[in-house]
Amino acid sequence: MKQKFKKALQITGIIAISSLFIYAASTTIARTSPTVPYPSEMNFSGETVPTTDNDVSERLDREMVTNMNYHSNTTLVIKRANKVFPIIEPILKRNGVPDDFKYLAVIESSLVNAVSPAGARGVWQFMPATAKEYGMEVTDHVDERYHLEKSTEAACKYLNDAYKKFGNWTLVAASYNGGMAGINRVLEAQQVSSYYDALFYEETGRYVFRILALKEIMKNSPKYGFDIPQNELYVNVPTKKLNIDSSIDDLALFALEQGTNYKTLKVLNPWLRDKKLTVLSGKTYLIEVPE
Repeated sequence: MKQKFKKALQITGIIAISSLFIYAASTTIARTSPTVPYPSEMNFSGETVPTTDNDVSERLDREMVTNMNYHSNTTLVIKRANKVFPIIEPILKRNGVPDDFKYLAVIESSLVNAVSPAGARGVWQFMPATAKEYGMEVTDHVDERYHLEKSTEAACKYLNDAYKKFGNWTLVAASYNGGMAGINRVLEAQQVSSYYDALFYEETGRYVFRILALKEIMKNSPKYGFDIPQNELYVNVPTKKLNIDSSIDDLALFALEQGTNYKTLKVLNPWLRDKKLTVLSGKTYLIEVPE
């Protein structure tokens, strides 16, 4: 009888201690993951987001909560933006594309030269056929989808083509995910003209809301718990561009001749996909090396 009583006491003690741990863990999560109110009025490229619509509000809330609590990725894209946005922004401006589209690049690739399972590559995630259609070279030796300036120029061409079709930047953004034809089919089938009134497949249905969430969080990062010191943000190293009009048989040797190394050369020029560069007659490339 005493042994049974002892056992019962032990079990009760274990349950009590476990409960304390669970409570402590849950209160820690509550403290570190607060709900932060965000603006009731939002826009994308100057186009108003109808946040008074319950469905729109809930879908936006989903992406805000997800990205506020996806600490590792959101921290990294804020750090990378300091390095990447100064290159993207003037290209968007020069091509008449709203500045908000830099956040499209954020959700496409987290601002790195990502590779998707379907074969899309680079910061702007171009598929090979679309990349070639918009003027990029894609071979085993040179892949300009990895070239930030050239891929941004190509993205601008696509976005401007889509704007000619839709006359609405929100639909243009959605078409980057769902394709121009795909977006058009949905609008026609459902007889609506607004992204926010249409029912899309989940990925396209979340797409613009993800852009809106990252835009809001990145523009007001301290408010959402991402107070990153300036000295922790990533920066570009000063470089110079060399005009190359003849083949380079060994890029490692070429790098050493320029006072750098193969790794640095590839980091600065990720579009170089081989250990050598074959330059056809009449073709030229600009290769970046440290100043």
